[in-house]
Amino acid sequence: MRFSAQPATLQEILPWRDIFRSRINCQIVHDSLHGREGWTLPYFLEVDGQTAGYGSVAVGGPWKGTRTVFEFSLLPDQESRAFDLFECFLAASEATAFEVQSNDLLLTAMFHAYARDIKSEKIVFEDSVTTAHTLEGFTFRKQEDAEGGEYVLELDGAQAARGGILFHYNRPYGDVYMAVAEPFRRRGLGCYLVQELKRICYQMGSVPCARCDTGNFASRKTLQRAGFAPCAHILIGSI
Repeated sequence: MRFSAQPATLQEILPWRDIFRSRINCQIVHDSLHGREGWTLPYFLEVDGQTAGYGSVAVGGPWKGTRTVFEFSLLPDQESRAFDLFECFLAASEATAFEVQSNDLLLTAMFHAYARDIKSEKIVFEDSVTTAHTLEGFTFRKQEDAEGGEYVLELDGAQAARGGILFHYNRPYGDVYMAVAEPFRRRGLGCYLVQELKRICYQMGSVPCARCDTGNFASRKTLQRAGFAPCAHILIGSI
């Protein structure tokens, strides 16, 4: 049996990426990388000349100067050959690092077999509970002049907090973000703002998600109080 990895184009792997999205069935933090010209190098993975899946390394943007594995997907009937195909992929791509979302189970298995200097960079959250926080005296509104449409909380005309929803991940997932001004922290504004952004996301027909740095304890607490639950880590490591 012959295993190989061959360079591919983004257009060629698009149908395979649809299979990958369907299989993982969650927000994919690095989904948009392929759409940024020069940022990725995809490879077809073959068994006896037949395509069994694909893998991709990031080489542009924040990953410039590296060859960072971030996608690896096989057809279900080829997953028993995962280690052989992954080693071919590593050799062909000359990969030097990993950046893996831990609810991608196949690539996470490869990560723990081949990675060193392992670290959790971010925590990924999914919606779990609908909350009903209230906030007296503050005005919640859309900031029409902000690019992409941000939302703000105001008190007596002063901006106390702002946030929004990003859609550069795989649809229908929307990434909720927020920031609270220093004088207004520890008053429940963050969890109320996240709660309302979740509501707007659902009204738009999307699914709210979020992420934060692993060591950002305040954001972790805020997201959980707003009904988010941790579902994955973004893991990094060298090969």
